[in-house]
Amino acid sequence: MAGRTRAGPDPAHVRPRRPGRGGRGSDVIRTVLVEGGRCDTGEAELLLAYAKESMLIAGVVAWADPADPALADVLAGYRALPGGDRLVGIRSQVQAERDPGYLDRADVRRGLRTIAAAGLPFDLVLRADQLTAAARLAGDLPEVRFVLDHLGKPSIGDAAAGFGRWRGPLAALAAHPNVTAKLSGLVTEADWDRWTVGDLAPFVAVAVDAFGADRVMWGSDWPVCLLAASYGRVKEALADALPPLSAAERAAVFGGTAVRTYDLRP
Repeated sequence: MAGRTRAGPDPAHVRPRRPGRGGRGSDVIRTVLVEGGRCDTGEAELLLAYAKESMLIAGVVAWADPADPALADVLAGYRALPGGDRLVGIRSQVQAERDPGYLDRADVRRGLRTIAAAGLPFDLVLRADQLTAAARLAGDLPEVRFVLDHLGKPSIGDAAAGFGRWRGPLAALAAHPNVTAKLSGLVTEADWDRWTVGDLAPFVAVAVDAFGADRVMWGSDWPVCLLAASYGRVKEALADALPPLSAAERAAVFGGTAVRTYDLRP
């Protein structure tokens, strides 16, 4: 459901896609655009403008710095822009922070409360070694809704070591009901040229077990996923990697959880 952009996609890239053979293709009804690392307000303006142009864009998760003392004004400014009614979340590049205490900082936590007060969730794009701090954060700020992107970027390409380091901290984060997880960005954490569904399946199974199907959502991580696979292949691989689920649970993973988490309008 969610896509990612670095330079901003052309709105022509966002169109309904026909189901593939057996109904398993990269069919898209609506999508959410997610900031792509430019870390400036100009990107947010661009993505919101795209959302205004296309009803297929259900929402935008825009960049903002949680530590910015003017954060409330930034959020208000986004909402005043063309397409500002499609602002559905905020994200910053926590994965780039080298300070191990970043998520414990008073200014960052104050900003996250500001985001929550604006009625928005905060997407956590972070490294696996930051999951423990994220679990502490979610427990200390129950009023903030968090979305864990890319399952915390486990080392799928080195599963023997990466799985053990990741599983426990992920479970600790999942124990907090104010956190939802995004099944995205997994193929690029695996071997780009040799990954298989079997490489992804153990990580997906642990996440679904920890969070429950009603707190996980699929995300494409397009266009970054193109380093390892096409959009359609990523979606098919995730469908195959899921543990046995009911039709209602699969519907939640492939849309319902995102609609609820981001409060997407019809």
